[in-house]
Amino acid sequence: MTHAPHATGAFTDDPTVPEYTVYGADWSETVEEAMRLGQQRIVMNMGPQHPSTHGVLRVMLEIEGETVTEARAGIGYLHTGIEKNMEYRTWTQGVTFCTRMDYVASMAQELVYCLGIEKLLGITDDIPERASILRVLMSELTRIGSHLVAVGTGGNELGATTIMTTAFIGREETFKIIEMISGLRTNNAYIRPGGVAQGLPEGGIAALRKMIPAVKQRLDEMAALQMENPILKGRLKNVATMNLSAATALGITGPILRSTGLPYDVRKAEPYCGYETYDFQVPTSTDCDAWSRMVLRMEECYESLKIVEQCVDRLEKLGDGPVMVADKKIAWPAQLSIGTDGQGNSPEHIRHIMGESMEALIHHFKLVTEGFDVPAGQVYQAIEGPKGLLGVHLVSDGGTKPWRAHFRDPGFNNLQALSIMAEGGQIADVVVAIASIDMVLGGVDR
Repeated sequence: MTHAPHATGAFTDDPTVPEYTVYGADWSETVEEAMRLGQQRIVMNMGPQHPSTHGVLRVMLEIEGETVTEARAGIGYLHTGIEKNMEYRTWTQGVTFCTRMDYVASMAQELVYCLGIEKLLGITDDIPERASILRVLMSELTRIGSHLVAVGTGGNELGATTIMTTAFIGREETFKIIEMISGLRTNNAYIRPGGVAQGLPEGGIAALRKMIPAVKQRLDEMAALQMENPILKGRLKNVATMNLSAATALGITGPILRSTGLPYDVRKAEPYCGYETYDFQVPTSTDCDAWSRMVLRMEECYESLKIVEQCVDRLEKLGDGPVMVADKKIAWPAQLSIGTDGQGNSPEHIRHIMGESMEALIHHFKLVTEGFDVPAGQVYQAIEGPKGLLGVHLVSDGGTKPWRAHFRDPGFNNLQALSIMAEGGQIADVVVAIASIDMVLGGVDR
């Protein structure tokens, strides 16, 4: 922005009034195009700090009255360099970085990253069954939490605060379990190469069985709040529409794709972690609008609860046992136990490495500080994240750190749909479109 103190003001002939001129590629190109066409167009910014744009998203709108004639998304305001930082950390330490990308879907990112590493190591079939069940359990709890945030914040952005408070109460029930098992509510670093950090704590099965009806109650309450609400229907039905051909052309996945009628879900198409052994459905719709995406997310929460219940039954049947591969050159950290300090190595392990075995202490030190070697090669792994297909491309040069780690965040791809959804609609409907896409900018920007 430049300041010409003696220039003529835009709306007055008073020479003492300053004139401000805004420069920038997107604005200047728009002005030049308008001049070339001989049209007077209004270009406005929504964001990056507008309360209805999910935080740090900038949306550039060209409008005629209240009608949006063009919409473009400007991203990068939350860029953290997570993928680049992972190149300077060991493979295990990388979990603590990728878990922070889409910060409401932490476990999904941990899972896809670790599955990729295990492919490179060739230990996919060596993961203990108990660890795979715990991974599915945590993934589905995360899916429920992510969908509740999507539906809840979407409602709040339209003025329906009760939807958000009800959703967050339900999400809190999932957080209680996640915190009980991993020690943290989010950014957990619970899923590790080779398995998970620790198994269920004492009383874990009982807590899980208590959680399931509590979450279902909140889902039922939300459904009652939303499904017959004429105002909500009027705001969402036939708004922010996008058909199947547009979705497939843009690589859109997740609930948005399924709202166009295609039942694509990686858990069914390319099962991982034993998903093919679980009984669940993939809800779809052919309405292609914001309403159908909201309903599908709610239905998916019920399906995830069914999977969680099956996980609890399996864990109860299996009882205690290993949750990490037997190869001690990979299995770091040692079995953890939640103590008075919140989390730490088990007393038995401390006693062993500090008082019984010098070799064990040396091995522990080298494993923690240097990490383990991963054979040279590259791999692509995909899972069904809450927002759609979540992929990772890992490249190893044979060392203890990733040579390259690149993630396909579903929100990044899905955000491309904003222009199609918003153009031709009202300014107020842009908020609906953004909410129905459900991207998290931490994942989009990385």
